[in-house]
Amino acid sequence: MNRHVSSIILLALAPAISFAQAAPTPSTTPVSDALRFGLARSSKNMAAAAEAMPAEKFAFKPTTEQISFAHLTLHIAESNNLFCSKISGVAAPEGPKLTETDSKDKLVAALKSSFDFCSTALAKVDDSHLTDSIPLFNGRSFSRAGVMFILANSWGDHYSAQSMYLRLNGVLPPSAQPAQPAAH
Repeated sequence: MNRHVSSIILLALAPAISFAQAAPTPSTTPVSDALRFGLARSSKNMAAAAEAMPAEKFAFKPTTEQISFAHLTLHIAESNNLFCSKISGVAAPEGPKLTETDSKDKLVAALKSSFDFCSTALAKVDDSHLTDSIPLFNGRSFSRAGVMFILANSWGDHYSAQSMYLRLNGVLPPSAQPAQPAAH
């Protein structure tokens, strides 16, 4: 009887024992890891949002006081290059100077390129220099951690704006698309 009870207890505890053995080691760079995780999601959604907007709607402004979707796309690319350069200490790429009147293809390519730069530049960033001072706006300095938060917040803000512009033009944003059934 004791063997039977012992076997049942071992079977009941097997998932917990298995989980404990498979638990990942805590990260030594949780802030940098979180930023890279956000980068992967933001890159996917924001590039898809720019691709989803019809080319003829890139000049669209919700009101005359607001920026165009093209300007927003260019602003996102420029922001990515600036913030990822500052956080990583890697020089931002120099490319052709674009304007909001450039084609959708050029603007979307610049956006994707900026996310590629961020992926490369942030790949080796760790949490050992979070308190370093980084000059950013008009000589104002922020901690590296602060610039990381500014970047993550800009992704949320900019994707929200992209989503609004898309919805105002009858296009469902990428993150609002229904889940596709898994292929077998």
